[in-house]
Amino acid sequence: MSKSKWLLATMALSLPVLAHAGGPRGNNHEQSRDRQELRQDARETRDDHQDLRQVESLLSRYDSARGRAARRDLLQVEEDLRRYVSSELNETRRELSQDKQEARSSAREVRHDGNRYDDRKDHRDDVRDARQEARALQQTRSISQELNNLYGRMDSGSLSRKRMLIADLVQLARTETAQNRQETREDRREAREDSRRY
Repeated sequence: MSKSKWLLATMALSLPVLAHAGGPRGNNHEQSRDRQELRQDARETRDDHQDLRQVESLLSRYDSARGRAARRDLLQVEEDLRRYVSSELNETRRELSQDKQEARSSAREVRHDGNRYDDRKDHRDDVRDARQEARALQQTRSISQELNNLYGRMDSGSLSRKRMLIADLVQLARTETAQNRQETREDRREAREDSRRY
């Protein structure tokens, strides 16, 4: 075989390999990101369930102490409540930062991948998640500020208002748990789409 024929044959055989060179890298990147997001979802699901159990327990303890007019127990619940709210604020800030990063990343993906429908949908989902997390942070801050003005006060109105605010925290935790379930479903759907695409 002449050198030029050998070169042509080599090039012809190499073209399909070169054409698919971007595929596996893209596949590995997408699948790696999908696995990372599903692991994050699993961690957040565990955290959300733990948070919900914790705040439900605080509400139950508060109701019990209030029913018994046990001032020392009420003050202990308030101390535990302060720690819970502080932890929630930190966690929500961290999750908001992650959601904003995901929204930026999905926006880049829309631009990079030619504005495909599923990429646009993923970006809309990421933006929605960031907005929901921002609302949760604002609600938690508002509750925290109001609780700070009520801690230590034992008059009937203050006790009732504190109970309502703790119930609001329970509802926030339930909402967060439901949103995380939705996020997990979306991330699983995206992982299936990515595995079919590549």
